[in-house]
Amino acid sequence: MVRSRWILTLSVLVCTVGFVTAANAQRETITGNVLSYGNGFNTRMVSAPFTLRINRETPPNDAARYLGILQQGGQDDLMKAIRHDDVGTLSVGNSLGRTLNVVAETMVNGRRRIYVVFERWTRFAEVRGGYRSLDYPFGYMELDIDPATGKGEGTYIAAAKIRWIRNKEGNNSHVEVEDFATFPARLMNVRTERGRS
Repeated sequence: MVRSRWILTLSVLVCTVGFVTAANAQRETITGNVLSYGNGFNTRMVSAPFTLRINRETPPNDAARYLGILQQGGQDDLMKAIRHDDVGTLSVGNSLGRTLNVVAETMVNGRRRIYVVFERWTRFAEVRGGYRSLDYPFGYMELDIDPATGKGEGTYIAAAKIRWIRNKEGNNSHVEVEDFATFPARLMNVRTERGRS
């Protein structure tokens, strides 16, 4: 099975343009729908509402420290480092809200690009059976929002593996986010309301 992979640039993770301004310091609620693609024999598409509540962004110095941890110790050490950080919550469908561990933002072509990382939901059967899905311990969201309208779209990876890929020549080293599923879910009808909870 071919896994989908997302490449993140170094500048994104260290938040070089993600300084917290007065606007960014506000609490923010983002809503929309998650459109998930089926896998294997079940190819049916499933839609569910989501609510993302951001209380604060991850400070740039913390983001840089997390990147260093990922480079030196891998995703297990990264999870240990971020696990107790609480910068907001995410709920999808009828699920209980999950704590957000990292939120970073930058501007890309005049649009807000928001990156969200958290310890994902796991099922009891996964843990009991020791399934390979446990190698994908993160949840990952990437949202692209027009600041003028507050509307946008995005991508959601429910089970992700995060690793540092070092090029042999030292050039083009990068962070790679790999999806356990064949295709990441799409975020549709995304809307943001700053300062409202």
